[in-house]
Amino acid sequence: MIHDVVSARYVKEYQIEVTFDNGRGGVVDFSRYVERGGVFERFRDIEFFRKFSVNEELGVLTWENEVDIAPETLYAEATGEPLPEWMINDPPSTNKTLQSTS
Repeated sequence: MIHDVVSARYVKEYQIEVTFDNGRGGVVDFSRYVERGGVFERFRDIEFFRKFSVNEELGVLTWENEVDIAPETLYAEATGEPLPEWMINDPPSTNKTLQSTS
């Protein structure tokens, strides 16, 4: 089940406390996102980072409605719960040859 973010509060540095629609939550450290670059490059500006909001329609944490992070990822990081199975990459198959049934 996907849980929506319902509130978020800046804690310090790159840490934000998030709460979900089921009442669970915790503090997420976003410092690793800064190193990823790409859309997260903007997080290097701590003032930009601190200007997040909760998009109530989508249930996500967002920055200027341009950068957001999937609620499933936030939930796993905030609560310590594992990511949903569908988000975990399966190891590549070593035998991708189709077998004939004739």
